Amino acid sequence: MTDLLIIGGGAAGLSAALAAQEAGAEVAVLGKTYPTRSQSSMAQGGINAALGHVMPDSVEKHIEDTLKSAHTLADEAMVRRLCEKGPDAIAWLESLGTPFSRLEDGRIAQRRLGGASSKRACYAQDYTGLKILHTLYDTALKRGIRMLNEYFLLNFIVEENRVLGITAIEMRSGEVKALGAKSVVIASGGYSGLYRGFTTNSTATTGDGVAAAIRAGCVLSDMEYIQFHPTALKNSGILISESARGAGGKLVNAKGEHFVDELLTRDQIAKAIWEQLENGEEVFLDIRHLGEAFIEENLPQERKLAKLYEGVDPVSDLIPIKPVAHYTMGGIDVDAQHMTKVKGLFAAGECANARVHGANRLGGNSLLETVVFGREAGENAARFARDHGDVQPRSSEQFEKDRNFVAAIPHFTNQIDFYEKRTFMGKIFYRNAGILRNEMGLKGVLSVIRQMQKELPFMGIADKSREYNTNLLEFIEFGNMVELAEVVLVCAISRNESRGAHQREDFPLEDDEKFGGVHSLSWKEQGTLCNEFEGLK
Repeated sequence: MTDLLIIGGGAAGLSAALAAQEAGAEVAVLGKTYPTRSQSSMAQGGINAALGHVMPDSVEKHIEDTLKSAHTLADEAMVRRLCEKGPDAIAWLESLGTPFSRLEDGRIAQRRLGGASSKRACYAQDYTGLKILHTLYDTALKRGIRMLNEYFLLNFIVEENRVLGITAIEMRSGEVKALGAKSVVIASGGYSGLYRGFTTNSTATTGDGVAAAIRAGCVLSDMEYIQFHPTALKNSGILISESARGAGGKLVNAKGEHFVDELLTRDQIAKAIWEQLENGEEVFLDIRHLGEAFIEENLPQERKLAKLYEGVDPVSDLIPIKPVAHYTMGGIDVDAQHMTKVKGLFAAGECANARVHGANRLGGNSLLETVVFGREAGENAARFARDHGDVQPRSSEQFEKDRNFVAAIPHFTNQIDFYEKRTFMGKIFYRNAGILRNEMGLKGVLSVIRQMQKELPFMGIADKSREYNTNLLEFIEFGNMVELAEVVLVCAISRNESRGAHQREDFPLEDDEKFGGVHSLSWKEQGTLCNEFEGLK
């Protein structure tokens, strides 16, 4: 039994691992992919911190911008902690060797992202998340942190509301394993994979940790809040960084009309673009006026992606774009110490809801959260393991249950192709549970999802092998997606207002009298989904 097991090797998981090791804990990081393939590598624009290197800024302005973007759904104390620790987080990353872009005088360069009142996002060209991730991973390897790569999380082992480890599939052998731990940090990422085919996220972002958490007894909160990034490539959904707009890029339609302020918050811009598309217009990002030298120096990845996936060169061509699902503000509800309702089970990063993003995340705050709250979660989990570590699982019930389930899947009838259902779910979620929503559309999708839940035993796999059976793993992922889809839809149907990223056509206004500062809560009792609003007025 290890002191601390971390689920996920992205920026939040690795930050937690490094902090926990510094606190004296024995740490292992488990993930279904290698850390360098985590979603953190896709964060391009920057990481916020009020350094004031480029223009006047302050922690108070950072707090103000974050709260404004959150539309009353952020906890001011948590936001203050996040923003106040921003400069120290950058200094820590710099001390590890993160190759930030620099000003001529050697200080870290900063750019302005949407919703920010200042140039606050520290960046490394347009590879910021990738550079941070590689730096953290290199440091973890140098410090001898144990990496359990290619392990697929199944469930948490919980006894008397205390986490004692996990069950997982070792992908290399196909065997189900039980791994004991005195404490666990979930840093498994979000659930934008529900919008398959219409998301900037990788195909691995299927919400496995969030689904396992609600099955383990955790509460999920604000699951209806999914942020749509305004500028993804039209045909592939691949992200074109907000840094392109921050540098002066313009949004225009096919008529050449400029229709929105590019530095508004993401929810406002995504809605404006969606309305253009719904009216039959095409929408483009125009950065031609920035010039080739600037683009090659500051936006090299955006140019490469546009060339590769759209066949256009941003130096001379307009970039065709559309908004797609990008970030999930909701997730596993945690307290001020980042612990879930289950003792010893912590969560950090996109899978967690520490109540700092509210109804709409401020661009540049996600990477900051992974580092600041990842480190805090690691430290707190290490302390919990030290203070409450003398415990062992008394039962193998969870292990036996999961081993039997995995063994049974190859014998499912496979009458229904779950891959077709997965593709269909992505399409109907994007159309009816996306940027603009209404009760009829949401209830229609919920009916489809509940039918999929009933049909799961009639789905199955064609590949019966044990080793590296991706067919098996994708089936289990699909089950997690269907489970979370129901939660998202029930919350979205119940919130009869428009707020931030949750825009209801049938309730177009914010209802502060009823829903101001009110969070949706979801949990399971004997396998049945329960939902309520915390402090509904």
